[in-house]
Amino acid sequence: MAEFHAPQDVYTGRGCRKAVGDSVTKLGGSRALVVTDPHVIASAAAQDVLELLENAGIATIQYDGVIAEPTVEMVEAGLKVFHSFNSDIVIGLGGGSPMDAAKAIAVRAVSANSSLPKLEGANKVQTGRPPLICLSTTAGTGAEVTPFSIITDEERDVKMLISSLELLPDVSFSDPALADTAPLRPSIYAGVDALTHAIEAYVSRKAQPITDDLALSAIRRISASIVRACSEDYDEEARDDMTFASMQAGMAFANSSVALVHGMARPIGAVFHLPHGLCNSILLQSVMAFSLGSAPQRYASIADALGCEVGGLDSITAANCGIDKVREITEILAVPTLSQTGADLDLFERSVVKMAEDAIASGSPGNNPRIATIDEITELYRQNY
Repeated sequence: MAEFHAPQDVYTGRGCRKAVGDSVTKLGGSRALVVTDPHVIASAAAQDVLELLENAGIATIQYDGVIAEPTVEMVEAGLKVFHSFNSDIVIGLGGGSPMDAAKAIAVRAVSANSSLPKLEGANKVQTGRPPLICLSTTAGTGAEVTPFSIITDEERDVKMLISSLELLPDVSFSDPALADTAPLRPSIYAGVDALTHAIEAYVSRKAQPITDDLALSAIRRISASIVRACSEDYDEEARDDMTFASMQAGMAFANSSVALVHGMARPIGAVFHLPHGLCNSILLQSVMAFSLGSAPQRYASIADALGCEVGGLDSITAANCGIDKVREITEILAVPTLSQTGADLDLFERSVVKMAEDAIASGSPGNNPRIATIDEITELYRQNY
């Protein structure tokens, strides 16, 4: 038996945000907390969303304190704004960070006695939440269609994964127009993040036919569009394809889970305070190479979806062509190594074994085709420093 979960309403396509007012009304909302960040709230697209809500008779208050990857402190600050305004609905407007924060605020709104660290892990949220809508302003995280929230607990220096169907938004909007003003470098990391989601969803031990189709379709779209979408030259078609592919990849991994790349990426982000998409970008090629021998046909199918000429090739050779294609994409997009980000070598050496332990503890590596030991994960980290 396989289960598949998605928001009850999924809006896609340029301009779909115009349905946001009606969606709030249908969910019974009238006083909305809009969770966002300073860059997004200053954009014309975000102001348009606020105007759409106002025209629909929805009172709003904005919390734009998600200034980086969300932390427990940011969530608690947003929760105070929610209660001070007597909010009855939460709207996440932004990339993965504001949307993750919005999800956490929503579940905390009715979990007054459950701190976020107590909700870490799978299915710990049992108290419900107010209605939740997410509008994505990046083509990458897919958070608008997933039941996950990643929040940093700075006291423990840990990126917590909170997983529960209560975190799945009621309504999602994947409107490419909202991503048009996203800065170039975050757009690149978001794009490779989406590619990682799709690849890991397809090779996950929890993959199923629905997620397979979504993942391969996302890989095809991303491979054909990511370089054009992340260029200084505006390409509307490529950006539209990336937004749709990000949503597809989000639905895929929301139901089949991610694997070793994500398990390793979270500790890097926690220790070095790097964006999640960048951490995935750093690791993707080497983890594919490490894993392909345990699922060669799966990786060969990924190579085909990436646009490689695999006809007549055996599965291992085809799979390696796929890795070469990913390397080509990340080189064109100038994805750095960990050392090139400025990550301190001494801190890396002090932290690398603990990062490997935390990666395994997250559970994601258990979905990988090849199960990695702590020593193997440590070596993979070293390859990417």
